[in-house]
Amino acid sequence: MRQVKPQFPEGIYGITAEKFSRGRSNIEVVRAMIAGGIRIIQYREKRPPKDFAAMLAECYAIRALTREAGVLLIINDYPSLALLVDADGVHVGQDDLPVPEVRRLLGPHKLIGLSTHAPEQARAAVAAGADYIGVGPIFSTQTKEDVTEPVGLGYIDHVVSNCPLPFTVLGGIKEHNLAQVVARGAQSACLVTEIVEADDICAKVQRLQKILQKK
Repeated sequence: MRQVKPQFPEGIYGITAEKFSRGRSNIEVVRAMIAGGIRIIQYREKRPPKDFAAMLAECYAIRALTREAGVLLIINDYPSLALLVDADGVHVGQDDLPVPEVRRLLGPHKLIGLSTHAPEQARAAVAAGADYIGVGPIFSTQTKEDVTEPVGLGYIDHVVSNCPLPFTVLGGIKEHNLAQVVARGAQSACLVTEIVEADDICAKVQRLQKILQKK
């Protein structure tokens, strides 16, 4: 059967972040995200504290959940994990493996996302063959260590006007400021702690989706 590369979906882009999940496992969080209507989930964990065996076991379990629900699974940073669990793609940063090398590993039918923080990086992502880009951090964020300074709403304007790739905005986005990025043309947004720290993840995602759909 001929493989077809999946399309990058609009809506909330979910990311796992177990250290912020208030004692809930990544698997529990993903199940709740799916129940809330998220159509794409990125598995993001670092080693340490987790070793590859633990990450692989989680990815197999999450792959089973996402496949049953028809949800895309993206693996952050680790093409090897993506290949082993047959994920839908990989997301990399500016200092990770270059997009062309990831493409050599994954082949033509997987999604490759690239984090970008400036117009020149967005242009380079197109040239390198990325399928979508991350745009941010829009606002200040403490979710990631050694994070880039906020790029502001103006970078969304640039990407909307000049970049042909689909994109997701991220970095410090919360329920109270999500409408600001939607007004700039964002059709996909990633909120990490706002979702994984929520008392009711499913209900939180549903509220966020309604804001994002008012474009």
